[in-house]
Amino acid sequence: MRTEGRKMSRSAQGVLPNLIIIGAQKCATTSLHYYLSLHPEICMSKEKELHFFVGEQNWDKGIKWYKSNFTGDAKIHGEASPGYTNYPRFRGVPQRMHAVVPGAKLIYLVRDPIERIISHYVHWYAEGREDRSLTEALQDFSHNEYLCRSRYYWQLEQYLAYFPQSTIYIMTREDLYAQRRRALQDVFRFLEVGSSFYRWEFVKMMHRSHYKRRKSPIGQRLAQTLGARLIASLHPRARGVVEKLIYFPFSNKIESPTLDPLLRQEVIDYLRGDINRLRAHTGRMFESWCV
Repeated sequence: MRTEGRKMSRSAQGVLPNLIIIGAQKCATTSLHYYLSLHPEICMSKEKELHFFVGEQNWDKGIKWYKSNFTGDAKIHGEASPGYTNYPRFRGVPQRMHAVVPGAKLIYLVRDPIERIISHYVHWYAEGREDRSLTEALQDFSHNEYLCRSRYYWQLEQYLAYFPQSTIYIMTREDLYAQRRRALQDVFRFLEVGSSFYRWEFVKMMHRSHYKRRKSPIGQRLAQTLGARLIASLHPRARGVVEKLIYFPFSNKIESPTLDPLLRQEVIDYLRGDINRLRAHTGRMFESWCV
């Protein structure tokens, strides 16, 4: 009885996660977080993006705060923070992660790097963090966050210095969309949980970019007043409903931009070396990608 009481006490106080989805941004991390949360052996954090290992964000809140996000007796506890693959803007993330959860398994979602850049741009434009045209945003390649976050092998390399290759699973957004059941079975096998598990909710996709809308000044003020972080902590389905009710009346539809052909080729040429290294590392060709 005493042992059981101590176990319940530790569970209530929280545990450290053994699964972290490290990105990439706009590669279906929200959808994967949701799918994994449905598995009976997996407990994902209620707030998806904890960004604990980012020194500029929540690192100072301490391990006790981080553990409080993972309660219960599930085999797998996990979170998903795309900011973990935002080097060099956020430095030291793999080092901090390895110091706290050295045995964790990591999942890195990737997609066609050009499509990811466009989706990233639309996301920031919708949030009011970007006012330039896409062409203007990509004029300077040096330290350009849109480009850096599509340099997948470069981001991965930061982790390979600390975590064994066998503990980092790389999957594509394309596979998760087009071959969802098989893709999820592969993830479940990687996590060593029941791979035959299936729920009808797996048909849902979260945060599709073509639904993005730019908030008007009124919408921006509403977000600040109501607490964007609080809304972001809601269950994905509830969050979508709340955002539509609150923001859509004060927002404008965003037309997906297209890259100027010459600039597009420059971006492809810039990213090609990195993507070829990812191909060599994974043994996959990513045939549908334009790079």
